[in-house]
Amino acid sequence: MSDEPKVTAAVDEQGALSRELSDFLIQFSIALHRYGMYPASHPSLGPTVDHLMNHLTDLMATIGTLSLGVARNQLVIEGIATDPKNAVLKDLASRLHRHHIGAITFRRETAHMEVHELLEMIAVDPDRSGKPIGLDPSINKPIWEHIRMFPVTYERLRLVDEEFADKDDATRSARTRAAQLWIGLARAAIAADSASVDVLDDDEAEQTDPSIVAQAIDSHSRENAYDQVIVGYMLQIADELKAGRSPESTHLKKRVSDLVSTLDKDTLSHMMTMGGDRGQQRQFLLSASEGMAVDAVVDLVQAASQTSEQTVSNSMLRMLQKLAQHAEHSTGRRARVAESSVREQVASLIQDWTLNDPNPDQYRDVLEKISTAAPVFAVAVEQQYLPEAERIFQMALELDTTGDAVERSIETLLAQDRASWMLDRANEADAPTARKVLLDHIASIDEITKVVRDERIDVYLLDTQIEHLGIESADPMVDALIATESSHVRRLLIDRILGLGHEVGPALASRTDDKRWYVRRNMLSMLSELSHLPPGFDPMRYASDPDSRVRREAFRIILREPETRDRAICLALTDKDDHNVRLGLTGASKGCPDAAVPLLISRASQGANTDQRVTAIRVLAGSGSPQALETLIALAMPRRRSLLGLKGPAKSREYLAALGALTRWGDDPRVRNLLARAGQSRDPDVVRAALGTDASGDHTT
Repeated sequence: MSDEPKVTAAVDEQGALSRELSDFLIQFSIALHRYGMYPASHPSLGPTVDHLMNHLTDLMATIGTLSLGVARNQLVIEGIATDPKNAVLKDLASRLHRHHIGAITFRRETAHMEVHELLEMIAVDPDRSGKPIGLDPSINKPIWEHIRMFPVTYERLRLVDEEFADKDDATRSARTRAAQLWIGLARAAIAADSASVDVLDDDEAEQTDPSIVAQAIDSHSRENAYDQVIVGYMLQIADELKAGRSPESTHLKKRVSDLVSTLDKDTLSHMMTMGGDRGQQRQFLLSASEGMAVDAVVDLVQAASQTSEQTVSNSMLRMLQKLAQHAEHSTGRRARVAESSVREQVASLIQDWTLNDPNPDQYRDVLEKISTAAPVFAVAVEQQYLPEAERIFQMALELDTTGDAVERSIETLLAQDRASWMLDRANEADAPTARKVLLDHIASIDEITKVVRDERIDVYLLDTQIEHLGIESADPMVDALIATESSHVRRLLIDRILGLGHEVGPALASRTDDKRWYVRRNMLSMLSELSHLPPGFDPMRYASDPDSRVRREAFRIILREPETRDRAICLALTDKDDHNVRLGLTGASKGCPDAAVPLLISRASQGANTDQRVTAIRVLAGSGSPQALETLIALAMPRRRSLLGLKGPAKSREYLAALGALTRWGDDPRVRNLLARAGQSRDPDVVRAALGTDASGDHTT
């Protein structure tokens, strides 16, 4: 395993975008808007990049690489498409789409200057400049080390066939979206990266042939940025086919249906997996069932059933396939009735798709064998009445009995991954003795290890195992947490590990010396959530960890402990990381130790940024220290002489904060003179700060 997690995006357990990712995307759109409004030298652009970098840093603390797929009005992340009605995200997707950008990837090490240059480049309106980024050949080579843009260009693809040539502007406008969607999908599939840009030849009709596009998708390695673009276009095409009635929509329907029918089954299943949560898959299938050809609809339903627990019985699939054949090859009323029946049955199936295959497993297996296996007329005598494991287990539940045969049946069914099925049957039966034997087999260290190592964790089964094992389940879950690369699995396991209470502390503390920074960080983060630390664990040793993110979690722990709090404040105030300094300032604001006053004075005068200096000034004011008073007077003291006498410092957030803080020392003659002089200023912000009515320091230049 590498030193960093390789998660590509952040979605929550319901398949929606995480709060951190949503905040980053919104700030990304706002930053682009400001870069488009202001000239390059405008002072507001620097804080804009700083703010965006803060969001990106917070997001990248839990993921390794972020890939944003770009569709016309939506972004696609791990198959989850953003809401096209969200005006901010729609504007961001539209800006990128007009630049012919199909995807953007950010790596954890993305630098401030890289983000600044990216914003400068994208902020230029391609409609005014006439130079979309995706059409520039240089974009096929990496511009930055940690940010990559993938172009999607259309200039070498034919929009429509000869029989659909446009006759007037109105007709062309009505068909533009359908044409662009197919062109975008075809170009993204054939020329998604620099290595394939030169593959296209001069036969433009062949370039957009569905079989060529399907071959390109099948042969492509499963790269996340590539998948984001393909799935984004498929989602939009399904919606377009649902509503479109133009000749070009009909043409698009045929092309996409041929594409779906030509795709390899594994590729189609992967696309359905990338399609987001179950609700979004259902909506996609409903849209497709209304617009695509019926044989393609059946292929999509079968692929969807293979990527979820809602399987479709073979009998239903065979019926749908036969109806699709009638719709495809018959004519007249028979074809119309068959097509209508397929669409109605699929829509009904998807809307009520909440149960697994209703046929009993044994019954289904027997039907499958009868339909596919060669007839067998001779069976060994000792095998004629050999009872199967499932039947023995069901008999044990009915009789509430146990024994060697029952335990062997349970082991056989466990080997077939039937644990949840057995648990459901046991919970429905009145068989406490048999259920206890089942739990002894299911809730073992080996079984829970198998469950948590699966990327598709059976939550129902896992919770039952945790309830039965208690604290013994901690080690397998912590080990799985360290090993997994899925953010969804990490969140699920963290919730259940913390649910075990403070007794899980030793299991977490024993792994805090791992060489990987994110393991140390995650263990400390969970330890900070416990009511008290495990005996003998010293979090202070991690306050000097080489990684700032690990130190941050250590500070959160030691700042809450009374015996280490003062030392933690001093250490945090001397840290090189701005986030850690903020933790120290926050701690000092709730009670400032004397040893921290000189450090606060240093931060107030020479802090790394304005926010840091202003916060330090306010914390100094609350300390009540004589040293603090001298520092605040120095910050507010007049330094220039004019014709009218001494003139105060240039207005800044630090100056206003110092004036507001000095109002607490109104009895000091020096302070009274300073505040009186400031109160005579023509600047209302200065006057309000001197009067103590607005000490925030925020102002607009």
